[in-house]
Parts: sequence; C-alpha cells; structure tokens
Amino acid sequence: MRAVVLAAGRGVRLQPLTLTKPKCMLPVGGSPLLEWLFKALKEAGVREVLTVLSPEGWKVKEFCDVSGLGLKASYRMDKHPKGTGSSLTLAESFTKNRVFLTVYGDLYLSSGMVKGFLEKALKRLKEGFKAALATVKVGSPREYGVVQVKGEGRVLKVLEKPESPRSNLANAGIYLFKPAIFKAIRLVRASPRGEIELTEAVNILAEEGSVYAVTVPSVGWLDVGRPWDLLEANRRALSERKGKVEGVVESQAILHGDVTVEKGATVRFGSVVEGPAFIGSGCTVEPFARIRPYTSLGRNVKVGSFCEVKNSIVMDGSKISHLCYVGDSILGENCNLGAGTLLANLRLDEQPVKVKIKGVKVSSDLRKFGVILGDEVKTAVNVSIMPGVKVGPRSLIGPGITVSTDVPADTLVAGRLKLDFKPAKG
Repeated sequence: MRAVVLAAGRGVRLQPLTLTKPKCMLPVGGSPLLEWLFKALKEAGVREVLTVLSPEGWKVKEFCDVSGLGLKASYRMDKHPKGTGSSLTLAESFTKNRVFLTVYGDLYLSSGMVKGFLEKALKRLKEGFKAALATVKVGSPREYGVVQVKGEGRVLKVLEKPESPRSNLANAGIYLFKPAIFKAIRLVRASPRGEIELTEAVNILAEEGSVYAVTVPSVGWLDVGRPWDLLEANRRALSERKGKVEGVVESQAILHGDVTVEKGATVRFGSVVEGPAFIGSGCTVEPFARIRPYTSLGRNVKVGSFCEVKNSIVMDGSKISHLCYVGDSILGENCNLGAGTLLANLRLDEQPVKVKIKGVKVSSDLRKFGVILGDEVKTAVNVSIMPGVKVGPRSLIGPGITVSTDVPADTLVAGRLKLDFKPAKG
C-alpha cells in the first residue's frame, strides 16, 4: 500500500509558530507531528509514502527521520500551492494507477486509527465504490468539513464549514482512493479563494454514488489546527510513549511515571519530574526544578533551578532561567526567558482563555491556557505574559513588564513602547 501525505498548507492559525517552520514539523511528545503520522501509516501496512510540501516546508525532507520505521519516504514540492486537490495531482505518477491512501499532514492519529479505517475502506472499494473517507463525530461541526450521508454510509456531499450543519460527522482528512479521483480533480473549478479543493473532487464522485464514509473513533483523531490543539496532541503522544531513561539522573532527583530522559540529558539533584514527560538529548534540568505532567523538552533545553514547567512544549535550544513559571504554554526554538519570567495560564475571573487568530479573538474553551512564543523570543528579568498572548519570532521583552496583548515579530517592548527593530545578524 502507498500513501500520500498532503502537507503544503501554511498553518496560519498556528502562527507565530509556523512563521519559521512548517506545521507538520511542530514537535509533540519529542517528535515532529509528521513522524507520528508516518508511524500510524506504517502500522496500517503502508510501505511507501510521498509527502507533498510547500517551498517553505521543503526542509522537512532533511529533518524528518523515518530510518527506524522501515518506510520508503519521498517528497515533492508544490511550488505554487493552490489547494489540497491541486497538491494531490503531483502524486498521480507515484500512485501507479492503484488504490492509495491520502492523509492530511496536520493530523495526530493514535495507534490503530489508520489501520482500522483501512480495513473497512478496502471492503467498500471492492464492492465498487471509488473512494472512502473517514468521518468523526464532533460537537462543533461548523468548524470542520461536514459530511452528509445516506443510509449506512453512502456520502451525499461534503460541505466546508457550513453555517447550518445537517450532520455532526466531520471529514477526518483520511481517504482511500481509486485512480478515478484524479479525473475528478481535473473537473474541479477554483474556489472563491482560488484553490482547487480535494473535497470538491470527492463531491463529484459522490454525485455518482461512489463515495463511502467510514466513521472512526474521535478519541484517536485530532486536527492540529490551533495552538491548544498542539498541546492536546502532545498530551496524547506522551500518553502513548513508554518512559525510558538513558541520560543521567542524579541522586535525590525524583522521577514519577513514564518519563523519557534521552541520552546526553541530565536531571540534577533535588529536581522532580512527573510523567508522562519527555526530556530530549542535551537537556539540563537544574537542581530543585519541577517538571509537571505532559511537558516535552526538546533537544538542548535548559530549565533553571526552582523553575516549574507544566503541560508545555519547549522546543530545541530554549533556555528557562531560574525562578520562572511556564504553564500550559508553547515556546519556539532558541527562546531565552530571563529570571523570574512568568508565563501565566489562568485568567483572574477563571473564564476560558481567548486567543487572537486571524485577527479575531477565539475562545480556547480552556480554563487554563498559557502563552505562545515564536522562535528566538527573549525576555528580561521579572517579565509577566498574560494567558492567550502570542509573541512573534525574535521579539524582545524588557525588564519588569507585563504583556497583555500580542507582540508582532521583530519587536522590542520597552516600558509601554513597542518598537520595530531588525535584530543583528551573526
């Protein structure tokens, strides 16, 4: 079985994290999102996988390690991404005119999810259907592509984010196609935003009565489209990962539960790590720090003495100085938090935290959600950043400041001033 992963999207809703790296390379549970997807495909019996990337995401092929999975991986660049349907046409020769899987590259899929879908979908294609798609039952269908079905599962139509959904079945972004899908894509007209949508090609086949919906458990599926989704994916990945200690854990350091300490990492005396948690190679957890459950520390991260990090993702090379608190937050690569920096995660009124996405305040529906820092953000001493705030890459926050609104990239915040600046090179 061959599979195509569509990963050419820009990931706008995950900015500022996706301003400097492709969405599919964001880390959860110590590995890029794409690697977890490859594992799910391998488990389902896939032997070869082609990933379609945007020009900005082309570096994925250098950093995504599939050597231990036994997969043959290849990549193609969509030089001018114009939608999921357009991207899929780049894989036509790869599919060898056979049945093939297609998966969106921004999904986190638990163990067994793809395998279970494939077993049911193959039966339907043998019965004469030209395509099968996975659906999940969701509580807020307006946020997804909604699938209307007839009878046991014959698809009538897929509607993108309808105002008045007639179904609670969301398109899960997992498909099994016969080659007929490529002919259908060539019949699709560009959407108002100029894109060739794969779902419109599916609708062409659905009009023939040739598409079947396979409902899969929602507990094993996650669309990683917003920052808090990334934290949830991290929670699920860590829950599936068995703890393993290969680094140095000094005497009087305490590890509870499933904790991974990679080779080359050090947990110093007096520190407490509560699993599930991941501590990458080259990390140092200094004396009397506390790492709470569902925290992932990337490679070469430093957590200073008397710090507390809870339910957070800290990416490669970031430094958290002593006496800091990081709660329910995401730190990009090579950030540096000055001593006493607090990344808050709870509003005073304890209402759900809101985050500005595409210029609109959106509720996370979470009572506790913290801060999103892009790559290379630096804070001076005694900085406080309020829940739901996003700070763009390479921005600097001066000492003793409380930040309660989003900060753009390449910005110096000093006192009450926000000044654009160009960081020095080299």
